[in-house]
Formats: sequence, structure tokens, C-alpha cells
Amino acid sequence: MRTQFITLGICLGLLTACASQPTQTTDKNNLTAGQVSLTLKKNNTTQQEVVEAFGSPNLVTQSADGEEVWTYQKHATVSNSSSNGFSATIILLGGGRSSSGFEQSSRTITLIIKFKEINGVKTVVDFSSRSSSF
Repeated sequence: MRTQFITLGICLGLLTACASQPTQTTDKNNLTAGQVSLTLKKNNTTQQEVVEAFGSPNLVTQSADGEEVWTYQKHATVSNSSSNGFSATIILLGGGRSSSGFEQSSRTITLIIKFKEINGVKTVVDFSSRSSSF
């Protein structure tokens, strides 16, 4: 009986240690610096292609020279938390280790795209992007 109890305790302790995994939460979007450079080509990428790649813009304005300007701003927060514990082994064997941690980082990207009508199709004529991570 005592051997079964110890075996059960050890199994529970190992399961507790194995079950502790980091959790990650992100704001999913495909607007990244890499995606911007792969997608946008001056005098080539159409407004429709921009919508397909990045969705609707956050803000649509008009420049002083009459060109349409789209602004995208995306923010993502990544959280990692984990904890490890051997509570069952602490009770049974009198020793063990327990640790917990939490990390959070943020990423922001702003993309400004200027369009001009070329051959009847609104096309990217200029764009700039800024990203920050902390």
C-alpha cells in the first residue's frame, strides 16, 4: 500500500512538471516589416493588393497634391508565463523545486502608403513604415 502511494505521488509530481508549459497570447495580424517589404513595390502594387495583404486601413486621408494616403497602425502584445512545481514530490520526498515567471513584450508598426492613379488603377507610389519593440 505504501509503495503504491509513493509511486502515485511520484507520477503526479512528474505530470505536474510536464504539464507546466508557457502560454502565449498574441494579437494576430500579418502587418510586419518583412511582409511590408515583400508586398509593396512602388508603381507596381495596386490598392486591391494592399487590401488583400493588410486589410482595411485605420485611416484614409488625402495629401496636399490630391493623392490618397492610407495609414495602418497595428499593435501586438506577447505574454509568456510559466511555472514549474513538484508539489507531490515535496510532500513525499521532502524536497523539490518551484519556480514561476512572467514576460511581456509589445510590438507596434505604423505603415503609411501613398496612392496615385496610374492607367486607371490606384497604385502605390510611395510608402514608409516604422516599427518599435519593447
